[in-house]
Amino acid sequence: MNRSPTDADPLAPLIASVIRADVRAQSAYHVPDAAGMVKLDAMENPYTLPPALRQQLSLRLAEVELNRYPVPSYGALKQAICREQQVPQGYDVLLGNGSDELISIISTACAGEGRKVLAPEPGFVMYAVSARLAGLDYVGVPLRPDFTLDLPAMLAALEQHRPAVTYLAYPNNPTGTLFDAQEVLQIVAAAAPFGIVVVDEAYGPFSPHSLMDELPRFNNLVLMRTVSKLGLAGLRLGYMSAAPALLREFDKVRPPYNINVLTEAAALFMLEHLDVLQAQAAELRAARTGLSARLAGLPGVDVFPSAANFVLIRVPDADKVFAALAARKVLVKNAGRMHGLLQNCLRITVGAEHENAQLLAALAEALQVSSSAPN
Repeated sequence: MNRSPTDADPLAPLIASVIRADVRAQSAYHVPDAAGMVKLDAMENPYTLPPALRQQLSLRLAEVELNRYPVPSYGALKQAICREQQVPQGYDVLLGNGSDELISIISTACAGEGRKVLAPEPGFVMYAVSARLAGLDYVGVPLRPDFTLDLPAMLAALEQHRPAVTYLAYPNNPTGTLFDAQEVLQIVAAAAPFGIVVVDEAYGPFSPHSLMDELPRFNNLVLMRTVSKLGLAGLRLGYMSAAPALLREFDKVRPPYNINVLTEAAALFMLEHLDVLQAQAAELRAARTGLSARLAGLPGVDVFPSAANFVLIRVPDADKVFAALAARKVLVKNAGRMHGLLQNCLRITVGAEHENAQLLAALAEALQVSSSAPN
């Protein structure tokens, strides 16, 4: 007896009638199972807090009244962020449940028929995903083969498409490239008549430069950061700053209790001990230099410059090397599947010393195995 699609899936007609076609066509964001693996695929800080600090944090969190909603203004936390992160005088921050929520807030606030979002590619995938979910058209502008900005192409795309929102990750993910600051500001200035430019400094703790001081110069500049890469990925806390009038418009879209009380308390505590996280970031920057040099010494490996807490490499066959690494319990990101410019590229988080050593040993074996494996 033949079964119809409806018999096989009784929910299919309901889903087809209520869920948008473009959503049905998408795949959910996939996070691979990392149990038992050396996890070097998600750009996390590998270091935990010192035991004494963890004890103090636990006592602080124990005082939180979980039966109460957060105070929706988040005044104390925002003041601490502005003070510790050198936000310009007279500027405030808007908080999000990670950078992802901030990107969603921007997309929702700026959505409109025929409006567009523009970003260089390869870049952070959520710029495009969030834009399309909000009904915005997305335009990607390829980077140069060395992953630097193609400034003439970006300026031409701005003139042609006049996007409501342009994203520039500074440094860029997944390449690690720190774009030329003057080129970034040239794009900000070119977009000023018709759109905002969001400079995403998620990897700022590992970069020698920030554009935070440029906020007062450009009314259309939005500066976005997160505490995730600094060592607090589990908190899911991002923040952005912009001209006060612009920030107030974005705040109208923000859910009223979007930061939970435990995140708020933990973030406030860690801002009091920011030196610990900054020291860890300095250690990772030094480790990045050493890891890059060791990677470059392996046969067939090309290493790209990075100003982030990860390193992008190109190998002869990324699929085979990725599989061989996974077989050796080392998980990295197969970036070659993300964009044509990333062909045969792997993105590797800078880990702790023992993790980097395990990676290098496994990668040396994986390269040998992949070169001898039949096509």
